[in-house]
Amino acid sequence: MILKTASAVCRRLPLSLTVPVAEYAGRAVGPRLLADQAGTLQGHLNRVGDGYHAEYGLGSYARYWVESFGLGGSSDVVIDRGFSFVGYERIEDVRATGVGPLLVLPHVGGWEWAAAWLGRIARAPVTAVAEQLEPADVFDWFVELRSELGVEVVPLDQSAFAATVNAVHRTEIVCLLSDRDIAGTGFVVDFFGDKARVPIGPAVLSSRTKAPLLPTAVYFWGDQRLCLVGEPIWPGEFADYPRGRQRYEAITRRLVAELEVLIARAPEQWHLLGPNWLSDDQTDIG
Repeated sequence: MILKTASAVCRRLPLSLTVPVAEYAGRAVGPRLLADQAGTLQGHLNRVGDGYHAEYGLGSYARYWVESFGLGGSSDVVIDRGFSFVGYERIEDVRATGVGPLLVLPHVGGWEWAAAWLGRIARAPVTAVAEQLEPADVFDWFVELRSELGVEVVPLDQSAFAATVNAVHRTEIVCLLSDRDIAGTGFVVDFFGDKARVPIGPAVLSSRTKAPLLPTAVYFWGDQRLCLVGEPIWPGEFADYPRGRQRYEAITRRLVAELEVLIARAPEQWHLLGPNWLSDDQTDIG
């Protein structure tokens, strides 16, 4: 299996070698190997602002992969030294109230490293909701990797909501990548000045469990990784909205505004390679 072979190689090589090679290869070769994805990503970046280039996003994406490949073989010392947290106390403050925080993240930087730090260094219970990738052995590899890092994976299927609610009630840290609507059932909102469909799940989970959403991003920071945890968005802040769809939509709009701020800190680390805006299939964005 290619993933297992790549992981075995990356576990044996130092990050000081694999990271620069991956970043260079992603920038130099990625736009040709992933031409469609590069064009889509460039369209996303154009919405953020001028002067951002998809090849750097592909370089960042390549770094994400080699770091993920090598994480399982990294010592606790390496994981701890390579990572910094700003706002971790917000996670623990929420857990102290009796619910697990819902960390909502964009596809930015190296979120797997944050999961490794939480599971291996903080010894905190972590549950991550993940898209069921195809082929199945790719998804199985991710489950195995994250389990090795101390993270329980919940597949994004019909049982995901109940499993995630249970995790929140156990005061576990729940991680949700929330800048793309995989299921296609979310809300249409303004996202960087254009209409996009984003997932409804975070808002529904927050409302049903009374747990707050914590906008979070993990950035590559030189040879380090920096995690920023934002102020919690408590569902009680939206009590003036009618229960149900209107409240969920209000929470989602607030969340998307926070995700925009996080993405805009480092747009060229944004790894959103698939169509996401309603106009993506109607506009030439290459």
